[in-house]
Amino acid sequence: MRKRLPGWVKKDIIDTEKTRTVRKILRTNRLNTVCDSARCPNKSECYANDTATFMVLGKNCTRNCRFCGVNSFSPDPVNPEEPFLVAKAVRELVLDYAVVTSVTRDDLKDGGARHFAETIRQIRALNPDTKIEVLTPDFKGDKKAIDTVLEAMPDVFNHNIETVKRLYPSARPQADYQRTLDFLRYVKTQSADIFTKSGFMAGLGETFSEIQELLSDLKDTGLDIVTVGQYIQPSKSNLEVKKYLTPEEFDNVKEEALKIGIKYPVAAPLVRSSYRAGEVFAKSGIYTCTKRRI
Repeated sequence: MRKRLPGWVKKDIIDTEKTRTVRKILRTNRLNTVCDSARCPNKSECYANDTATFMVLGKNCTRNCRFCGVNSFSPDPVNPEEPFLVAKAVRELVLDYAVVTSVTRDDLKDGGARHFAETIRQIRALNPDTKIEVLTPDFKGDKKAIDTVLEAMPDVFNHNIETVKRLYPSARPQADYQRTLDFLRYVKTQSADIFTKSGFMAGLGETFSEIQELLSDLKDTGLDIVTVGQYIQPSKSNLEVKKYLTPEEFDNVKEEALKIGIKYPVAAPLVRSSYRAGEVFAKSGIYTCTKRRI
């Protein structure tokens, strides 16, 4: 039996001229968003603020993580025009901070790394003042693929750890906890000026001590930003929610992250990796979020 959603994880649906404009721009440019594909609870709010998180490399993922609402079918053909179309949409939305993610593409030799790099370059060509965050899959730990993305110099390199080590076999059977940590550590050691970021869900049955261990492991990679939000079951076929944490419990997680030494933790029930990402990056002091934001 699915647990009832507490009030603090519910959001009203917003349908305004702005949300319709965002949908039109995405539709016209034939672009996917993780907002739609992952059934994000913040979608209406983000669309109402003229923002979206672009999801490249198609709608279908080659992995089948038990928590995720993204389709897991045969992968789509890669659209070589997509990097330019994303850049064009960034310009049309007047974004000063853009987030680009993707499905996992284990079928591609480089996991889609060159596509990420080209998207970064195209965004910069049309929007030279826009800051860029990428949220990539693990590329199976391929350092050459990571280097390909690093060479395009995103401002923030995000790779989500998603859950505590013990729950990987049930939640992320095709991923590896240590590989994710090694990925984040490699990014930071190769390019200290690029901010590293990771996120995970709460409510899958983890203990607070396991969260502490996870935060400590992330700190050891040199991580700059961590996001923590409530897991919400996308469909009956996904893992069930074991617990809905209260806002106060999320505050405790944030305080613990600060104690451990992560500089920029964000923890609340509806926090997601790319939710208000520009504002989070602005806390670093090297960037001012002055326009529309993601």
